[in-house]
Amino acid sequence: MPLPWPRFWEHVREEDRAPLSDTLTELLAHGALIGDAGRDRESYLLAREYQREISDYLAPLNLELVGDPDRPIFQLRPAPGDCGLVARFNKAETLLVLALWRIYHDARMEQAVATVVVTINDIWRRLGIYFEKLELPKEAQLREMLAMLRRRRLVRVQWDEDPNRFGESQVEILPTLPRVIPFENAAAWEQQIVLYQQVGEGSAENSEPMP
Repeated sequence: MPLPWPRFWEHVREEDRAPLSDTLTELLAHGALIGDAGRDRESYLLAREYQREISDYLAPLNLELVGDPDRPIFQLRPAPGDCGLVARFNKAETLLVLALWRIYHDARMEQAVATVVVTINDIWRRLGIYFEKLELPKEAQLREMLAMLRRRRLVRVQWDEDPNRFGESQVEILPTLPRVIPFENAAAWEQQIVLYQQVGEGSAENSEPMP
């Protein structure tokens, strides 16, 4: 039996109530709406229409609804230290996100491209450059981490159909990812990288919360 519609949202049109509920579920489950096409586009447009209502709803959870000026994206941004829904990455996931941040940053700075797409081989190569003292993730682990980032709407992945060409699979780094670790510039990113480079030889599989 469905719960009654909240009285503070009685002004929401009857036909919008179920879709708005679905939109909130998407936001809380994945952390972002990317309204490029299809059903996702409909959810984004509905969120834009009820942006004030959604923002007010999320405020007691210490979550802010942030739009993107260039693309049809809404993303949740937690208040540091206050939000109990903040996701934590283990060490291997943190290193991958850091590498993807720098790839995205460099592509936008050097080429001013709207979409940043790289192969998994490119990612492996960058990981080796940034974290030369650490053991790189194996194929199965990298596949699992990328799948997790895709669920969180931080990347899109086009797996190569040939299992022997895993490294040729393409990864689109979405603009939602830089906001997960919003460094002001590359210098701030470099300071974080130094912390991992000083660890010395070891595996990237150990669990560690993201700073």
